[in-house]
Amino acid sequence: MAKAYWIVRVSVHNEAQYPAYLAAARPAFEKFGARFLVRGGAYECMEGSSRERNVVVEYADLATAKACYASPEYQAAKAIRQQHADADFLIVEGA
Repeated sequence: MAKAYWIVRVSVHNEAQYPAYLAAARPAFEKFGARFLVRGGAYECMEGSSRERNVVVEYADLATAKACYASPEYQAAKAIRQQHADADFLIVEGA
């Protein structure tokens, strides 16, 4: 079974409040076995547009990645994130 990934590009507009999102999301990440492969870090945009933060999270499979996103735990965290940041968010199945 192929792994799946959240690929998220984020522009935080309220740095002081953004940690509340991370704290609220932690239970969902733990529950669904999220493994962070990329969390911020230096980057170069070679083509197209970019945001200030880039995140890649690995899950066991597509169903698990989708279940984490749809979970009540993550939906509560997402509501916090949306107050303090803009994001492009996709879930993709690995090769």
